[in-house]
Amino acid sequence: MKVSLSWLKQYISVDSAPSEMAAKLTMAGLEVESYSQIYNYLDHVVVGRVEKCEKHPRADKLSCCSVNVGEKEVAIVCGAPNVKKGMNVSCALPGAVLPGEFKIKKSKLRGEVSEGMLCSAAELKLNSDTAGIMDLDSNLLPGTPLVEALGLSDYMFDIDLTPNRPDCLSMIGVAREIAVFQEKNADITIPDAEILQDKLCDVLIEDLVKVDIFDPDLCPGYAAGLLVDVKVKPSPFWLRQRLESVGMASINNIVDITNFVMMETGQPLHAFDYDLLTGGRIEVKRAGSETKFTTLDEKEHKLEPDMLMICDGEKSVALAGVMGGMNSEISENTTRVLVESAYFNPVSVRKTARKTGIATDASHRFERGVDPRGTKKALVRALTLMAKVSDASIAKGIIDQHSKKSERIEIKLNTDALNRRLGTDLSLSVIQEILESVEFKVIVEDEKTLKVEVPSFRVDVLLPEDLSEEVARLWGYDNIKTSFPAMPARQERLSPKIILRDRVKDIMKGYGFSEAVNYSFTSPDSCDKLNLAGDDERRSIEAVLNPISEDLAVLRTSLIPGLLENMKQNVSKQVETLRLFETGNVFFAIKKGLQPKEREMIAGLWTGASSENSWHSKKVECDFFDIKGAVEGLFQALDVGDLNFSRASEEMYPYFKKGYAAVIKKDGRVIGSVGQIDPLVLKNFSLKQNAFVFDIDMSFLLEIVPQSTVSSPLPKYPSISRDITIIVDCDVEAGDVHSSIKVIMEKESLIEDVFLFDLYQGDSLAAGKKSLSFRVVYRSFEKTLKEKKIKGLHSRISKILVDKFKADLPS
Repeated sequence: MKVSLSWLKQYISVDSAPSEMAAKLTMAGLEVESYSQIYNYLDHVVVGRVEKCEKHPRADKLSCCSVNVGEKEVAIVCGAPNVKKGMNVSCALPGAVLPGEFKIKKSKLRGEVSEGMLCSAAELKLNSDTAGIMDLDSNLLPGTPLVEALGLSDYMFDIDLTPNRPDCLSMIGVAREIAVFQEKNADITIPDAEILQDKLCDVLIEDLVKVDIFDPDLCPGYAAGLLVDVKVKPSPFWLRQRLESVGMASINNIVDITNFVMMETGQPLHAFDYDLLTGGRIEVKRAGSETKFTTLDEKEHKLEPDMLMICDGEKSVALAGVMGGMNSEISENTTRVLVESAYFNPVSVRKTARKTGIATDASHRFERGVDPRGTKKALVRALTLMAKVSDASIAKGIIDQHSKKSERIEIKLNTDALNRRLGTDLSLSVIQEILESVEFKVIVEDEKTLKVEVPSFRVDVLLPEDLSEEVARLWGYDNIKTSFPAMPARQERLSPKIILRDRVKDIMKGYGFSEAVNYSFTSPDSCDKLNLAGDDERRSIEAVLNPISEDLAVLRTSLIPGLLENMKQNVSKQVETLRLFETGNVFFAIKKGLQPKEREMIAGLWTGASSENSWHSKKVECDFFDIKGAVEGLFQALDVGDLNFSRASEEMYPYFKKGYAAVIKKDGRVIGSVGQIDPLVLKNFSLKQNAFVFDIDMSFLLEIVPQSTVSSPLPKYPSISRDITIIVDCDVEAGDVHSSIKVIMEKESLIEDVFLFDLYQGDSLAAGKKSLSFRVVYRSFEKTLKEKKIKGLHSRISKILVDKFKADLPS
């Protein structure tokens, strides 16, 4: 929003310096990005006195003048017919840059030296007079800067407004803000909005114009007025100057008034050539089946059915609140003008402007919200000014249609709540005075309650919190004392979930895994890449309403695709050995309109070498037992206790290679899985080298991880180890045998540990058989064990295993 200081002074007496005013506006929430002199282009333009004026020896229409510019006299060749000796003139000296990027420099004209230029008012953009050079007051001293001599000091402020302050998209709106920090009794002068009686004619608007609002939800209010005997011509200087001071170009006297009133009041207006409106009708309705419309900028736009249009009896003549059409624009031949002032639904205007790609001063205001009660006032103001600048007459009557009256908003404000919210101690009377300074009507209900009526132009104020913001900014943020929240002396303990997550991360990093952090969004085909079946829960994907890209259009149901994508990126950069893990939520769709079900998981991936390359060891590729060992190490560090690994079904885990996958169980419940990625799945991710992964449900981990650690004293007595070797069928799982020994271990206090240390399959065994060797560690915490004590127990364990698994003992 560009604001001219001289224009502002038409509504309020400004007593602050430009720098002070910029600072105060910024602190009031209207950030002034910059301010500058509007007439700074008049640098090097001074008052000059013509001391001598003679005819040019080689040109009939030129004069050679000697001009006193204060410290010296300069020779200037001039072509103005009114130049004469003794007159004071505006003189542009070398170095000046006049409007149109016209640079003044020393030169020769028809052989005579010219050290400047004597200027007309039009050449300096001070008025439209082109008849000759400016004849200045004879009392002015030569050499006086022209800006100072003519009192042309004016500043333009460039204000960056937040979207919630559409009321300040006008001169009057900014004047209201300035009035708050001016001296007391600084009243705003609002121009009269009354039709001049001497401009009325005998024509009745009702006889010529009919307005119908077919979509009142998109246009709650529409006002129109009519001008006859209009003379469309260039705008007078004062009007052009006002618009140019805020960066707007002059078009003609009618269109310029619509822009002037918009900048003054914040209410956009539009002028139609009445004679181009079929049947003198205005219909406000949606585009419907109409598909194309050509706007004033001569561009054709594609319409959508819900776009609001202004139509006559046969065709569309404007995109409501955005831009008018070529088929009804004001031209030199226009003699009757229909002026529109309406309130359009902000959302409707915003959508139309975005979809058509049109951004105008009108749409900028409508889509933020204009004063719903200000349409008629702005219309009357525009009709009056148009009648003056175009010598027109105004038809009797105003069409003012509203589907419903704009209701006043009343808010009850508790002063104690406001002070708590702001950290202030303002009295009720001070709060009342602050709000009334920006035209809120305030009624005192009791000693702690105010009833506040919001002015219609403040469309952003709806709640007590909004009033608190008004008080804070007008009281002054610098006046609010800085305070800090009370810090409790005790330290709050983190939630068990966060503590467990941090422990898991530390353990995995200790095992050489690096943490990956991926988006919770993934590609819609991620389930297909994992070969998941159609009825699998992991295909219950939830679509993202506004995806970042097509590859991130759904919420993930597994962490594994993300890790495989990480592997692909690393392998493509020749990083072939990789250990990664990730913790994060996965999501499962339940029903449209409901939040998806979330589950926190931890997943890991290992690919490439089993250990770092070294001079004393050869590179060994990692395998299933490496990733399984990492999982066992994690659970051991968490002190979870015994786990069971059993063969995973192909139906449940189709992304694992057959025979190289296991489910992780604790107390009979599945808490995760571990395995080798199937080659077909690797191909789906454009990978060739083997990858091993695991994933574990963190919520189950939280249940089984002990909250405290139980320590035991170091043993005083030595242990004794004995081995058990049994020959079983190949389909017998070593884990089941190990679990059976663990069951015995729970009943026998002398058994300290048991582990598998050898597996053999070969020619010395019958087909379909394998040998499993377990080492059992015995120890007593009370005395030294003797061979006789443990021999019977060890034999009993062997017999139980042989009977249970139909095993043989080695011969």
